[in-house]
Amino acid sequence: MQPRPDRRPPGASTAALPAVRTAPRPDTEVEVRRSARRRRTVTAFRENGRTVVLIPAAFSAAEERRWVDQMVAKLQTREERKRRNLASDEDLMVRALELSDAHLGGRAVPASIRWVDNQNRRWGSCTPADRSIRLSSRLRGMPEFVVDYVLVHELAHLLEASHDEHFWALVRAYPQADRALGFLEGVEHGSAGNGRPGDDDLEPGAVA
Repeated sequence: MQPRPDRRPPGASTAALPAVRTAPRPDTEVEVRRSARRRRTVTAFRENGRTVVLIPAAFSAAEERRWVDQMVAKLQTREERKRRNLASDEDLMVRALELSDAHLGGRAVPASIRWVDNQNRRWGSCTPADRSIRLSSRLRGMPEFVVDYVLVHELAHLLEASHDEHFWALVRAYPQADRALGFLEGVEHGSAGNGRPGDDDLEPGAVA
């Protein structure tokens, strides 16, 4: 079964992750998550009002402090750029059309696309009947390649409503699809259990 950006990954897929540790910072709460799978890479993103930094389990305390400071600064810079680039629904539409042209032959053309605050257990949704797309505001501040992946995923639903092999072939026309899926799986694992059943509102005919 293919992973989906709107579903939480099975717990077994991230069982190697240890318990999280939260450390206060002057400007925001920072949660450091260590992973035995990581060797060198470090990632940071916003989640539920705090900053999450993913680091290798082997990092020393000094390395952790250095990388947390560096990644928080980079995240702030990236968020400022993203606020300029994808701040509005109109910006999302422009980006979606660019991605459709680049990876879907320009065939996926949404009628509307907007940020929404009521999707806490899925990253995006699409209603093929009226060609509308919605992206969860939880994506704000995440890496650009992740937002682009969710856009491509929902755009692909304009061409194929189900999650069959044809659909996934369309999605994986986006070169960083697997990387983005891995990132979202890590985010979902870190926030597992925070959602509530039925806390998302999907419009009639929507797919995610």
